Amino acid sequence: MSRKPKYSYEDKVTACEDYLSGRRSLKKIAHDFGLKAVNGHIRHWINVFHEHGAEGLLISKKNPSYSKDFKIKVVEEYTNGVGSILDLATKHKIKSIETLRRWILQYNSDMELKDYDPKQEVYMAEARRKTTMEERKEIVAYCIEHDRDYKNTADKYDVSYSQVYSWAHKYDTSGEEGLTDKRGHHKSDGEIDELEKLLRENKRLKRQLEERDMTVELLKK
Repeated sequence: MSRKPKYSYEDKVTACEDYLSGRRSLKKIAHDFGLKAVNGHIRHWINVFHEHGAEGLLISKKNPSYSKDFKIKVVEEYTNGVGSILDLATKHKIKSIETLRRWILQYNSDMELKDYDPKQEVYMAEARRKTTMEERKEIVAYCIEHDRDYKNTADKYDVSYSQVYSWAHKYDTSGEEGLTDKRGHHKSDGEIDELEKLLRENKRLKRQLEERDMTVELLKK
């Protein structure tokens, strides 16, 4: 599942061609995109277009993978004055200048830069299998011990990302009691009135939307 881009490939190419040919200024392009001022994204598109051609602006169907070593290399180039954020993002074909800014911030905050290999099937999968209480306790413990790395925890235990996130959140609020599988302890749909059915459905849909929004935000990283 790919993310819908804010600006289309065609819009970006046209903007770059117009700027380089003199048909539109940066200020006019920003205005046409509904921006109050020229931002780094527009300058990044133009740099990429100039350096790598229109192909450099193609929208990938999946998030790119970045190794820890690659991140450190690029950040150290920045700290050593090899180039600006804009220059280095263009040189190394990093799709977003915000991505590089985040790496620099983490590096300067003494936070570990980690390998990033997006496994979208882990993020998007529905609940994969039933689990026991003991399994859920073990999964949550592993997740917490590993800096709440929900993605790799889900991959390790063959469960979905949303399951791990939900269990960890329930553990935070209710302890081990929150990990109890209470399905089956509720009345069946045939035993409740229409109002309660609607309330259940509303709660279920709200939970799905929250998990979907959470997934989309994480896939932007």
